Amino acid sequence: MCGLAGIALKSGYSITNEQKELLKNALAHRGPDGSGEYVGQHAVLIHTRLSIIDLDGGKQPLSSPNKQFLVANGEIYNDLELRDALLDYPFQTGSDCECIIPLWQQFKEKFPEKLRGMYGVALVDVDEHTLILSRDPFGIKPLYYACVEQGVVFASEAQALIKAGFVQPTLRQEGIESLLQLQFIPGKETIFQNIHRLLPGETLIIQDGVIVLKKRIEVFKEQNRIISNPDFALSELDHILEETVCVHERSDVPFGLFLSSGIDSSIVLKMMQRLGQEKRVRAWTARFETDDRQGYVADETDQASLLAKQVGAEHHIFSITQEQVWQYLPQIVACMDDPVADYAIIPTWFLAKEASQSVKVILSGEGGDELFAGYGRYRKASQPWWRGGKKMYRKGVFDQTDYLRSSLSSWRDEITAYENACDFSSMTCLTKAQKIDIETWLPNDLLIKLDRCLMAHGIEGRVPFLDKKVAEFAFSLSDSLKVQNRQGKWILRKWLEKYFPESKPFAPKLGFSVPIGLWIEQQAKILAPIVSQQAGIKEIAFSDKILPLFEKASGRKERYMAWNLLFYALWHQIHIVGQSPNGSVTDILAV
Repeated sequence: MCGLAGIALKSGYSITNEQKELLKNALAHRGPDGSGEYVGQHAVLIHTRLSIIDLDGGKQPLSSPNKQFLVANGEIYNDLELRDALLDYPFQTGSDCECIIPLWQQFKEKFPEKLRGMYGVALVDVDEHTLILSRDPFGIKPLYYACVEQGVVFASEAQALIKAGFVQPTLRQEGIESLLQLQFIPGKETIFQNIHRLLPGETLIIQDGVIVLKKRIEVFKEQNRIISNPDFALSELDHILEETVCVHERSDVPFGLFLSSGIDSSIVLKMMQRLGQEKRVRAWTARFETDDRQGYVADETDQASLLAKQVGAEHHIFSITQEQVWQYLPQIVACMDDPVADYAIIPTWFLAKEASQSVKVILSGEGGDELFAGYGRYRKASQPWWRGGKKMYRKGVFDQTDYLRSSLSSWRDEITAYENACDFSSMTCLTKAQKIDIETWLPNDLLIKLDRCLMAHGIEGRVPFLDKKVAEFAFSLSDSLKVQNRQGKWILRKWLEKYFPESKPFAPKLGFSVPIGLWIEQQAKILAPIVSQQAGIKEIAFSDKILPLFEKASGRKERYMAWNLLFYALWHQIHIVGQSPNGSVTDILAV
């Protein structure tokens, strides 16, 4: 996992050495093991490296005799298979990303169709005056770009474009509204004006500093077959899981697992044990220390410990206290340059910090819910209205409240536009709901969270469920193999029932709760006055309503509203005002 940046230059333009250094320094945390660059007449590439495969020989930019230069962030899991098919190409390294160069030579803009993996890549073809940007079909790895006077500038994180002075940190009102109402920002546009995301699966062809072609791979492809036989599906699933986890374990450095007591991480844990490529699986689980006088906070550690013991894993439980959260929350928010107000960023960041002392690669269970219909909202969306069916994302966090100065009328526009543009005619209501989430929520909430929280500590995150072969299988399942008896992920539960019954796959799930609402309520008299005086909060909310809201933040709806405002206050102070994140919440907000 790495950081990449650069620019496709218009004729007669260049960038300064200072701008190159600013880009490199802004991405140093993503690549603590070294850096490299390519500087040409038509393009500049910058790379910061986290060494995972070919530790000595995989330095980037990678190059070819035909004057092509490549920087990449990610892993190509079918690299070995591709090399076998590209026998005429003189490979120079063992890097899993070098195969992209001969694929470009042979297939041009269609080269991503051959890749199996997670990636954000930039490739320069000198003779064609061309720079190619491409992102994996699920959007596991990020890539941002902006059209500026000099050409098209790009980076793995939006903040790098701002710190290097290419773009000003001017906010989009629509982005603010989506963040407050949804806790994430869907679509191509970010919260910043003029900074865009490459969409998942998108490839841009840029010539002489101008975008001339956009091409996109659809991850949710209509399948030619529908699998409805449970026994066949279970056998097929077992084969695909084993092969997928195996390729996700390809690494020249130590790796581990983020373990909850849930379906997805339990499957990865059991499969890692079966494959046995390391002496013992290393796993990390988070818990929160709280007196919890005002409500129950679910704790998964007992069950996670039981599962780890069953497979002989080296299990680490990390306890997170209220004091730690208030001390480190500014640093957590600082890594979320593309903001996600999902309070799961808190345990993810702390787990990454702890795991970074032992490993450089973490496997995680993201994607299982989206591909195998795990969320309750999918089941609601698949029901007719007269049976309690509810539209996806029909309400925002602040709907029917009076805390904000405006009505937030545009927060759902991106999702609505996507719904209107897609042809859902051949899909069931359940599949339609899954597709909406895979295009909106998954890349712009869960995967941003995982990428930023792990890269803040120099760890690569891998998500075996978000694999090309797993997706093809999941999309071919009938609804009955995804949802039965009001439980999603039915086929995954059946797999656990057969191979890992200790996980109790059909028992009610405890869930994992972050007691942030309770903690905000306990500190309301300290937090509310300084939050309400922040410039960013004054623009969007009524200051005199912050304290009454914070004083009842343990309520379900109030928890989301209070947390969103606290997150935004910190985010605005760090990313817009420019306050250093080194200090506690009160240190940062009391300035």
